[in-house]
Amino acid sequence: MNTTIYLIRHADTIDENGIRNTSETSQMINEKEILSIEGEEASKVLSKEWELKNIDVIWCSSYTRAKQTAKYIANENNLPVNLDERLTERKLGNLDELAIFMKDKKTRDPSQEQLLFPKFKTSDGESAEDTNKRISEFLDEILDTYNGKKVAIISHGGSIKFMLLNWCKVNKDIKLEYKNNVLNITSPCLLKLTFNNKELLELEQIV
Repeated sequence: MNTTIYLIRHADTIDENGIRNTSETSQMINEKEILSIEGEEASKVLSKEWELKNIDVIWCSSYTRAKQTAKYIANENNLPVNLDERLTERKLGNLDELAIFMKDKKTRDPSQEQLLFPKFKTSDGESAEDTNKRISEFLDEILDTYNGKKVAIISHGGSIKFMLLNWCKVNKDIKLEYKNNVLNITSPCLLKLTFNNKELLELEQIV
């Protein structure tokens, strides 16, 4: 039997200005970002997608914005949300070093640029290769444990992009392509991956 993985990026987060708690690191702040009102509404709409009916299990990043997105899917399916640290966003690390890396880059999105430089990481951050390794290990376990099931996985833009490097190429616009179809890893997005054991048979963008 085929296994269906629904790979979901969390919805939009709120814009914040002003003074942060100075005792918090950039990593701590990143982990606690919350959804905007529009993000909450988009999560509700996403949870009612036909493809997400009658799923068997939900796995999610431990970051707040991912859990806030997952709760609506969980409610629609009357399921608990299972958490795994391997689904978290890649660690940005030193933001000054990241700013230097991004200088004169084509896009304003570090995760896009890291598709072209998969080994790059700040002194206390993660590379695309680091992130791919942990999230791919998680996926292997899921495919072993839930063979023939429908599994929803809620994660983050960078982590999802870096995992998709297993099957996709990066085009001239620094976008991921699968069989000549460009994937848009927006907030939120919904990708459907169909596996026979651990072989990917098809990858479709639903939202």
